Amino acid sequence: SFCFFSSRSSAKLIAPLGCLVSRQKHTLPDLPYDYGALEPHINAEIMQLHHSKHHATYVNNLNVAEEKYKEALAKGDVTAQVSLQPALKFNGGGHINHTIFWTNLSPNGGGEPKGEFMEAIKRDFGSFANFKEKLTAVSVGVQGSGWGWLGYNKEQGRLQIAACANQDPLEGTTGLIPLLGIDVWEHAYYLQYKNVRPDYLKAIWNLINWENVSSRYASCKK
Repeated sequence: SFCFFSSRSSAKLIAPLGCLVSRQKHTLPDLPYDYGALEPHINAEIMQLHHSKHHATYVNNLNVAEEKYKEALAKGDVTAQVSLQPALKFNGGGHINHTIFWTNLSPNGGGEPKGEFMEAIKRDFGSFANFKEKLTAVSVGVQGSGWGWLGYNKEQGRLQIAACANQDPLEGTTGLIPLLGIDVWEHAYYLQYKNVRPDYLKAIWNLINWENVSSRYASCKK
């Protein structure tokens, strides 16, 4: 379908890519649990700031960037479109990453996964303990701000660990389908763990929602 934009006396025919007029704005998703539900591993103050301030800022800035991009498309201003790419990547990635992160955590999390997903972990990493050690090491090793990820490599049919800088989204930058993300930005842990990232990473394994991760794995194998 095409969109028609009225421009003075003439109507401009704009390609479908520019049809963002009726697009729903991105919104901050509700958490599936209370801010204090992940204590003592992640305290309520961190969760409130992380969700209602940090994630909300990415959502707001993404909406602004998309609005400017829509205008640049309508004008055929390629320079403006290119200049908006970093803002779209950063804020779009921040929204995508955090939306996954909240569902990857649960007050009833921890332990080990079961079934087909556990078999895949053993196949690709040797053991659950080895997988846990590798993902922790990659997450600890992120320089500055970023994320540690477990993703699914669809081409190779295997699980893969990766790190992404800043808010770079896993699938958009590596092609891996995100299953489990660990946020290692300081805003995710500093109020509670100060600069000791390894302590935060040790604690977060008590919250991993393996049902959610396993469900993501099952979906991307279809």
